[in-house]
Amino acid sequence: MTAITSTAYSRDLGDELRRLREKHSGLTGAAFAEQLGWDPSKVSNIEKGKARASEIDLVQYFMMCGRDTDQFETFRARYRHAFDTYVALVPDNLRTLAMAEAQAERITCYDVLSVPGLIQTPEYARALLSGGRGTPEQIERGYRSRMERQAIMKRPYRPECVFYVHELALRLQVGDERVMEEQYLRMLFHTHVLRVVPMSAGPAAIRMSARMLFRFEKLVPVAYSETDLARVFAHDGAAIADSREFFKWLDSIALDEGQSRDVLTSCISGLRKDLHEPQAELA
Repeated sequence: MTAITSTAYSRDLGDELRRLREKHSGLTGAAFAEQLGWDPSKVSNIEKGKARASEIDLVQYFMMCGRDTDQFETFRARYRHAFDTYVALVPDNLRTLAMAEAQAERITCYDVLSVPGLIQTPEYARALLSGGRGTPEQIERGYRSRMERQAIMKRPYRPECVFYVHELALRLQVGDERVMEEQYLRMLFHTHVLRVVPMSAGPAAIRMSARMLFRFEKLVPVAYSETDLARVFAHDGAAIADSREFFKWLDSIALDEGQSRDVLTSCISGLRKDLHEPQAELA
């Protein structure tokens, strides 16, 4: 077992091992360690993603849980990258992201084309996901996951959050007018943590991909970015420093709370005007 700086992915996979132990052995961490002849701290550190388990450690762990060779090999292939400074995961892997959000002390987020997932209304989220190429099952799974992740926003001691949203995301209609109005109202409720990046800021902000920066109380920060091909978690010092500079730059070009509220109010007024204006009859 090798002690090393934990990553978002190592903590996710460590938690997967913990759930495996609890489900298939029924033993506490201390009792499990005793059966393996390990120090209890070894089980704890591996399950918290604080230490890399050797291949022999993993074999022993899986055999104690009654798992077969195929299951071990599948896990080992993923675990090989657990402590990499850059990890790219498939788009439908949401566990690592959800765990990072749940553990974070501060979350800073930027999106260009859609409202950040943590403050989306259910109707907006479903309409957004339904507009993609996923199967009905994938859409439903993504929708449920997004709604469940929002639970952190209701906690008494929730993360300190700042959401930078480009004006393009506000202007892009998702669903019908009622869906958009409810989403604007939700964001108005969150204007204390929301900053609009205006179109007048120029093309530079539009070219940047969606990203997040997670800060933890006792863990190394994590920079995160995503595309339709992969979710990327970066723990490298240069990536963290770049993300900090990026959000400092966004702070300098984004509207303040009052100005952001004005933009949202304007969006709502425009929608209501369109809804109540009589439609022109075709000749």
